[in-house]
Amino acid sequence: MTELSTLYRHAEELNIPVYHLPLPVTGSLSTMDGAGRCAIGLDLPHRRSRNEFRVRLAHELGHCATGSFYNRYSPCDLRQLHENRADKYAVRLLISEEALDAAVAQGHTEPWDLADYLGVDEAFLKKAVCLYTYGNLAAELYF
Repeated sequence: MTELSTLYRHAEELNIPVYHLPLPVTGSLSTMDGAGRCAIGLDLPHRRSRNEFRVRLAHELGHCATGSFYNRYSPCDLRQLHENRADKYAVRLLISEEALDAAVAQGHTEPWDLADYLGVDEAFLKKAVCLYTYGNLAAELYF
């Protein structure tokens, strides 16, 4: 499991500042300015579970690291494409295929138990299973 401190170090290595501020509706966001510099905003840590907080930070790091940002005013920009890129980056950052296999081998086979053991939320865990099993994030097709 990737610790929260490791995620903050990763953000620092990528020169991405992380700000904690009230974001009750979205929970998190990332942005890139015209010069290509990114910043991440996360809802206040005490308002989210530790696992959700880790997933959100990894996801926003995924947006920044892959440059996957969309323009909501552009009819040709596919939002889901950018979200999937960020999620795939986050999955690989938080859960290796080997760690997932090892956890299942240890008996963590129920999605809720596996998610708790790996330190993520259940929806994210299902995406990870789909990515490593089927090569996509379409959890709704398999769960």
